Amino acid sequence: MQYIKIVVEESEDVEGRTKMTDKVIENNQVTVMGEVVSNFSYSHEIYGEGFYMVDIKCTRLSDSFDIIPVMVSERLLDVTASYVGMLLCVSGQFRSYNRHEERKNRLVLSVFAREVKFIEEMEESSKTSQIYLDGYICKEPVYRKTPLGREIADLLLAVNRPYGKSDYIPCICWGRNARYAEHFKVGERCAIWGRIQSREYMKKLDEEHVEKRVAFEVSVSKLELLEEAQVQESIV
Repeated sequence: MQYIKIVVEESEDVEGRTKMTDKVIENNQVTVMGEVVSNFSYSHEIYGEGFYMVDIKCTRLSDSFDIIPVMVSERLLDVTASYVGMLLCVSGQFRSYNRHEERKNRLVLSVFAREVKFIEEMEESSKTSQIYLDGYICKEPVYRKTPLGREIADLLLAVNRPYGKSDYIPCICWGRNARYAEHFKVGERCAIWGRIQSREYMKKLDEEHVEKRVAFEVSVSKLELLEEAQVQESIV
């Protein structure tokens, strides 16, 4: 498989800072692979560096797909060009920030690209979305059953980032994992493996209006309470 590889280089202002940053980065690792389905749109600028959003279509084994938003620095790619239809592999982190909307804060999630590769084709055995998180339970888990009787548990994981910041990542567990996660306590440290998925839902704006929105979350295939070192395998 041939590819073009572009990497963001980290600057080191103080001796030892790079090692600290790399250690923190290890607790939030994402790889998504798929077709570019949008052009770049401007997001924001920090210290003269512009960041842009692009959507990647990741196909699941079931032949359904997820549209994953990816944030890319203008120093990684020519963001004025169109890459629609090309295949892209992105490695980075799953990040969150709060957007203030209608007197409420809305959690916005995207993949922050640290490395990108253009690839010629997708291998059948390739996993198009992989994520590993090491963080802390910051909200009581919510266990429930779907109308079809499937067991689900929702978790909110706080994953530390350099310089005192954290990302808040919603995760969904299934079956035996859901029963296990139901008993997690706020503050416990947890490792999670899975994939990023997108999910459409209807948001009620008022008594007469609803709006279709898309939520992003981690679908958990394996999780571990690090203090217990007991890994629960997915039965999905």
